Amino acid sequence: MSMAVVAMLFASCNDSKKKEEAQAQAEQMRMQRESDSLMKLDEENKGRMADMEANSIAAKAMGNSDLSTLVGALQAADLADTFKGEGEYTVFAPTNEAFSKVPKATLDNLMKPENKEKLQALLKYHVLQGKMNSTDVLAKIKDAGGKLDVTTLNGEVLTLSEKDGKVMVKDAKGNTATVTGADMDASNGVVHTIDKVLMPKM
Repeated sequence: MSMAVVAMLFASCNDSKKKEEAQAQAEQMRMQRESDSLMKLDEENKGRMADMEANSIAAKAMGNSDLSTLVGALQAADLADTFKGEGEYTVFAPTNEAFSKVPKATLDNLMKPENKEKLQALLKYHVLQGKMNSTDVLAKIKDAGGKLDVTTLNGEVLTLSEKDGKVMVKDAKGNTATVTGADMDASNGVVHTIDKVLMPKM
């Protein structure tokens, strides 16, 4: 009888051991699945980020030869990465020709490291939070009675209006730029090229 008891105990121990092994194996498989799932998610996120960066406002500007001066200014102001990442922006982008109308001494001075904050303020004055294509802009101008005040990323105001079907952008100094190329679509917003550099009060 004692042999039978020992055999039962041994079998019971074996069963417990098998159960523990099975549980440990199941737990290991579950953790492996979770790890695989997280790696897959991480890869998908990296892929999405890469796609977004490749189609971002910064990438679109870098790929446009008419915007090379703007790209240089964004890099000097440490703002290029801002327009590579997530967000919704509307950018009024001055062309190289627009920048050529700014006195060279003024532009050179702004590009100096000690004037980075001023350069950032100038560039942010060309950017609105939120994405507005030309159809949205014209509709909002019409709803506002012909003149639409919008607040830029630097906190100052631009006044948008319409003339002969084109969007006009008036700055704090009273200068008016014309949108020469609209709706350059990007993953994090939209770019409209303009023929003048907008000047904040600064």
